[in-house]
Amino acid sequence: MRSDQPNTIATALWPVASASAARYARFAVLAIAGTLALAVSAKAQIPFYPVPLTLQTLVVLVLGAAYGGRLAAATVALYLIEGALGLPVFAGTPEKGLGLAYMMGPTGGFLAGFLVAAAFVGWCAERGWDRSVLKLAAVMAAGHALIFAFGLAWLANIIGWNKAWLGGAEPFIIATAVKTLLAAAIMPALWKIIPRKAD
Repeated sequence: MRSDQPNTIATALWPVASASAARYARFAVLAIAGTLALAVSAKAQIPFYPVPLTLQTLVVLVLGAAYGGRLAAATVALYLIEGALGLPVFAGTPEKGLGLAYMMGPTGGFLAGFLVAAAFVGWCAERGWDRSVLKLAAVMAAGHALIFAFGLAWLANIIGWNKAWLGGAEPFIIATAVKTLLAAAIMPALWKIIPRKAD
């Protein structure tokens, strides 16, 4: 791996090539794979109103830690573009609508938070915070906080702060804590099984 590459799981397992075509192909493959993971995680849900409980925040944060800031942000951005174009990649689609109309609904702020959280967690991972469970737990908790900050701010504009908290945050506190700890345990464990030459 070239010394100027971010030291992430993705670059450790699949180093960035010097040739432009290979770099773009790698970027595209990883981004598309990430959007598929996000779409699948959106469908694994427990229905709540106004916001369903899904595995998406776990996948968003793990993608951030595995991909690094730029690739993770680009992956989430591609996922949002897919949804904006009408592909049924979000939770509750197509039953609850498609495209921009869906994105302007109750979950719109959480979707925007995905982008910010992925970039933040990725930035931290590039600086080695994904090697320690404790450090990564703090980063993952902050990532979840960013998602909720954007999500609740948006939702409050639709249904008010009290209802936004009761429907968009309170039911998910325990699940969020579990997902934070799970995500924080996954990445350091992966680093331990990656061959030494990848460091």
